[in-house]
Amino acid sequence: MASFGMLLPELPGYLAAKGSGHLIGWIVALFTVGAFVSRFVSGRLADLAGRKVVMLFGTAVAGISGFLYIGAGRLEDVALSISAFLAVRLFHGMSTGFRPTGTSAFLTDIAPVSRRGEALGYLGVAGNAGMALGPALGSWLAVEWGYETMFLASSLLGMASYGMTMLLPESLPHARPVQWSDLNVFGGGVVERSAWPASVFLLPVAIAFGTFLTITPDLVEDLGFTYKGSFNTIVVVASVVTRLLAGRASDRHGRVELMLIGALLLAAGMVMFSMATTVPMLVAAGIVYGLSVGINMPTIFAWTVDLAPEGRAATGLGTMLMALEVGIGIGAFASGTWYANHPEDLLNLYGMCAVFGLVGFGFLWGWRRIHKMGVDTR
Repeated sequence: MASFGMLLPELPGYLAAKGSGHLIGWIVALFTVGAFVSRFVSGRLADLAGRKVVMLFGTAVAGISGFLYIGAGRLEDVALSISAFLAVRLFHGMSTGFRPTGTSAFLTDIAPVSRRGEALGYLGVAGNAGMALGPALGSWLAVEWGYETMFLASSLLGMASYGMTMLLPESLPHARPVQWSDLNVFGGGVVERSAWPASVFLLPVAIAFGTFLTITPDLVEDLGFTYKGSFNTIVVVASVVTRLLAGRASDRHGRVELMLIGALLLAAGMVMFSMATTVPMLVAAGIVYGLSVGINMPTIFAWTVDLAPEGRAATGLGTMLMALEVGIGIGAFASGTWYANHPEDLLNLYGMCAVFGLVGFGFLWGWRRIHKMGVDTR
């Protein structure tokens, strides 16, 4: 998580330095396209060939990508360099297309069912720790030592993660070697129908997240942060604190009940961002938004596994994560394109994201009512 997260705050500046600031929306959008396409095989592969091979492939992509960014940046032709950079973003997205699917399924294999939400909450804490430290480290390296050093550090972290993953056992009973048929997306079984409720709720949450990732670095810089990644640390710390409690709470009180709270916090945080004109206002908005992320993400993962039939947990997670990639891609591309043409609307974009939080709340409220009436929601 630190490996890919450390790049996010500085890539808009990287493109601007190359005279391509108008392509800011593509930074996150192409990454999510790569991740989305990967989901068509990563979930099914994890259910058939094992969790470990999926985790290792995704981590290998993270270890390679930093070196590819350096190579793209050294191309003398500017247009070719930018095109190569965007191609690497697409490839780099495969890291999150594979690694989180395999890791989440691995954890659900080894965790007691009654503590599934708690376990996924702890996994989120680890990921958030990477997302807290990574961007801060990446911004410091980019400012003090240059972009190439930041890219190199990203690859080194990916390589370190690969080495640690090699030490993990395979948690899937009767895992078999990868077969070519596993990679055939037209062979069926790449999407799990049971994941639709979690996917529908996740979509507006992810659109807001994609917008946040794309435009927040500029807002942070405008309000005086030299190291833009340091603001991410505030959001992530709030998320970590919440994850330590939210996973266990969802085990006890229900997934939907917790996500209803998370949706309202998302809307509130985005409204606060839309009014942020000072550093204290920005920090307060980041804390509230971080609380929403800390509630929503582990609970969505646990809900997806709860709904999945036996032997289809990873495919269900992969299906749910497709919605994540679609939402992030839409949010990133739309907000980045709009912001590039209308920079005066920066704060208004957050107000639009508050609406997505309310849409998610409305869906969950309706789903809960229908479910309590005994209607088949599969």
